[in-house]
Amino acid sequence: MSETSDKIRKLFKAGDDIRDAGLKEPEDVEKYRDIRYGTEDPMQVMDVYRSAGREGLLPVIVSVHGGGWVYGDKERYRFYCMDLARRGFVVVNFSYRLAPEHKFPAPLEDTNLVFKWMAEHGKAYGMDLDKVFAVGDSAGGNILSLYLAACTNASFKEKWEKECRLQIQDSISVRAAALNCGVYKIENDMGGDTPALMEDYLPGKGTEEELDMISSISHITGNYPPIFLMTASGDFTQSQALAMAECLMERKVPFLFRFYDNEAHDLKHVFHVDMKCPQAEICNDETCRFFIEILNRR
Repeated sequence: MSETSDKIRKLFKAGDDIRDAGLKEPEDVEKYRDIRYGTEDPMQVMDVYRSAGREGLLPVIVSVHGGGWVYGDKERYRFYCMDLARRGFVVVNFSYRLAPEHKFPAPLEDTNLVFKWMAEHGKAYGMDLDKVFAVGDSAGGNILSLYLAACTNASFKEKWEKECRLQIQDSISVRAAALNCGVYKIENDMGGDTPALMEDYLPGKGTEEELDMISSISHITGNYPPIFLMTASGDFTQSQALAMAECLMERKVPFLFRFYDNEAHDLKHVFHVDMKCPQAEICNDETCRFFIEILNRR
């Protein structure tokens, strides 16, 4: 493991410990924990949360967590995902295999396995598989945006299946998605920790071909689902959100852009998963409202 990945694991864990200190799980959410969706690794496990007291099938949100491709799991996102479930959804909160122990395309393989699992077992948990949405932030925004491109771009899907030996599922379609403080264009000359992370994440340590392969904005077509796209005043990926907005406009993909701020201080990267932050409630309300409006349009 590189020094950068080790640093990020320690730094992010310390921040998440502070963020979640004192939080309690809501009682109005049904919880199904530690469900296996894969057989290769202990990380291939997920939780399912369901808004309590509601009968019949409910719309679904699949959450792809962030963490720089090297950190994170479902436990760190449980409060956020349970909060989404309280708004009338079934939420799938899954862990995926991390770099450097598991190289690309491991997170894409695991995301695909989750959707395959849903197709086979989702209705038993009250999932309406005709009303599936997804959210992803930071590196999870990259993973989700890339997966959606593979699902909606025929030539890109063929490339995935040929070069990465990943058979993309096509039985479930994502109706709309939220990309929050994500990374969508990765280049060699990017600053910060990204180049070192790519060395840990990518088998070739970040060749031009690999960087193009994981840059989702290079592969988006007009078939891409509607997007709730957001960034914040203190988000270091602001330029990525602007690049994605430009791409979506060029491809004529419907999207709603939101920029969040706080009068007292800048809102940090992925502020929306902090259940103590008032702006998180606003952002997550608007995300779920966007999803419901998509359903009402069709």
